[in-house]
Amino acid sequence: MHTRAQRWAQDAYERVQARARTGEAGEYKDMALKLPVLIRQAGLAQALAFVESRGKAAHKSLGEDLARTLGYEGLRDLSAQARKAPLLEYLRLTREVLGAADWYKRFAQALIEE
Repeated sequence: MHTRAQRWAQDAYERVQARARTGEAGEYKDMALKLPVLIRQAGLAQALAFVESRGKAAHKSLGEDLARTLGYEGLRDLSAQARKAPLLEYLRLTREVLGAADWYKRFAQALIEE
């Protein structure tokens, strides 16, 4: 039996490793490094809306990967949940997204070279 954090770590590792082999790896890494800070500064709903509206495919790819790691169908599904969640649910969701995003940040630093 694995903890939730272990499942997130394994899933994030596999997804980042796959993205490290693509041409958008550098931009993916940049957003992986910035996303936890963005969430803490702007809030979850605003940060997800920012990622969703960005023109760069790598940023959206990170959002999609993160949402799927957390069990959502995609970035739009996660964003909708963040927008409509009551306060306690929103706070829980923020903690979960930050927890998973930290794994993406760590693995992006380790697996994607500049």
